[in-house]
Amino acid sequence: MFFTYLRRELRRRRKAALVVASGLALGIALVIVVNSVSSGMRDAQGKVLESLYGLGTDMTVTKAAPPASEGGRDRPRFNFDAQDGDEKQSSDIVMPQGFETLASSTVDEVADQSGVATAVGGLSLSVVKVDGEFRPGRLQPREDSANGGGGGGGIGGPQGEVRGGGAEFDVNSYTVYGTDTTRQDLGPLTSSRITDGRTFKTAETDAKVAVADAAYAKEKKYKVGSEVTVKGTKFEIVGIATPDSGDAAANLYIPLKQAQTLSDSKDKVTTVYVQADDSQQIGAVKSAIQKNIPGTTVTTSADLANTVSGSLTTASDLATNVGKWLSVAVLVAAFVVAGLLTVSAVSRRVQEFGTLKALGWKSGRVTRQVVGEAMVNGLVGGALGIAVGVAGAYALTAVSPSLTAQLGAAAGGPGGGPAGGLVRAGGPGAQGADKAIEIALTAPVSASTIALAVGLAVTGGLIAGAFGGWRASRLRPADALRRVE
Repeated sequence: MFFTYLRRELRRRRKAALVVASGLALGIALVIVVNSVSSGMRDAQGKVLESLYGLGTDMTVTKAAPPASEGGRDRPRFNFDAQDGDEKQSSDIVMPQGFETLASSTVDEVADQSGVATAVGGLSLSVVKVDGEFRPGRLQPREDSANGGGGGGGIGGPQGEVRGGGAEFDVNSYTVYGTDTTRQDLGPLTSSRITDGRTFKTAETDAKVAVADAAYAKEKKYKVGSEVTVKGTKFEIVGIATPDSGDAAANLYIPLKQAQTLSDSKDKVTTVYVQADDSQQIGAVKSAIQKNIPGTTVTTSADLANTVSGSLTTASDLATNVGKWLSVAVLVAAFVVAGLLTVSAVSRRVQEFGTLKALGWKSGRVTRQVVGEAMVNGLVGGALGIAVGVAGAYALTAVSPSLTAQLGAAAGGPGGGPAGGLVRAGGPGAQGADKAIEIALTAPVSASTIALAVGLAVTGGLIAGAFGGWRASRLRPADALRRVE
C-alpha cells in the first residue's frame, strides 16, 4: 500500500516534485563542481611542488648564506686563460647557487632523525662562462706633443691616447645540479622523465656523464652522445630529461662528486631532500631536525605552498572560499525551499490526509508517507545533481584552462631553493629569480565527492520530509470536515 500510494502521488504531483528535485540538484551539482575544482587545485599545487622539490620529497634542509659584509660568499672573480699577447679570453665561474653549503655528513644526521624515512643530498651550481676577444688600440700622440708644445711632461715616455681598441664578450649562464647517483629516487631530477637515452647508472658516482634538460638541449642543439664542457671538463650527455610540469630544476645534471670537484666544494651539498615516514608527522620531523641540527633551515611543502602566487592561487582562493560558501548558501536555500514546498503541498492535501485519518490511518503512517515522498524527491534531485555536476567537472577538465604559479624567492630547494636562486632553463643566472610555472587545471570527481552528493540528497529529503511530516502530524479528521464545509 505504501509504495502504491507513493507512486500515485508522485505521478500526480510531478511538477511540484520536479521543482523540489531541481532545487536540490542545483545545490548538489554546485558542491560537486566546487569540490572537484578544489581537488584539481590541490593536484596542480602538488605538481608545482614536485617540479621543484622532486617526487616524494616532504621537506628540504638548507643553510642560509650570510651577507658578504658578515663573512659571506665573496664576489666571484673571472680568471681568463689567455697568455700574453693573446686576444681571445675565456673564463668559467662555477659556484654553489643560492645557499651556504652543508657538510655531506649532514645528510646522515638528517636521516638519523626520528620520523625520517630517507634523506638525499644534492649540490646546485650556477655556471657563468665568459668568452671574449680583446682588440688592443694604437697609441696616438697628442697634437701638443707633436708640435713640441710640452704638453704636460708626463712620466714614462710619449704622451697620447689609445684609439681603436675594444672588447667583445659573450656571457653564457646556466645551472648544473649534482645528483647522488646511488639514490635517484628523491630530489629534483625525479620530477623529469628520461625521453631519450638513459639516466645515471648507480656506479657512475664520479663519471663524466650528464643528463640535459630537454629545453636546454634543444636550445644548444645537444643530443645523446654530445659533449658539453664545464670549466674545462668534458661531459658526455647520456640522456635527455623532460620535466613532467613547469620548468626543469637545472639545465644539466651531473654526478654529485663531479659537481663538488668543479665548484671546489669537496664533501659539500647545498640541499638535503627529506622524505618522512608519515606525511601526518611532517611538522614533528621538521621540529626535530631544527632542534638537533642547529643552523639549518627546514622548508616543508606547506611552507613552499605559501610562497606560490599568480592565477593558480587566485583561483584556489575563489574555489576554497567563495565557492565553498556559495555552495553552502545554495544548499541551505534548496533545503529550506524543499521544506517549505513540502509543507505547502501537505497543506493543500488537508482534506486527503484528514479523510485518511478518519478511515483509520495513524498519524505515524501519514507522516511516513509524506517523508517517503520527500525522500524520493531528494534522491531524484541527487541523481540530477550528480549528473549535472559530473558533466560540469568533465567539461572543465576537457577545456583545461591554464593557470600560472609564480614562486617567490623565499623557500629552500634546488638551486638555492624552489625559488631562491633557482634559474629557469636557459634563463639568466640571476640569483633569487622568480620562477613561473604554467599548469593545466583539471576537475577530477572522486568517489568521496559522489558519496557526499548522495549524503546531501538524503539529507535534503529528510529535511523536506521533516517539514512535511510535522505539518501532516498536526492534521486531524475534523480538518477534512472543515475543508469540505
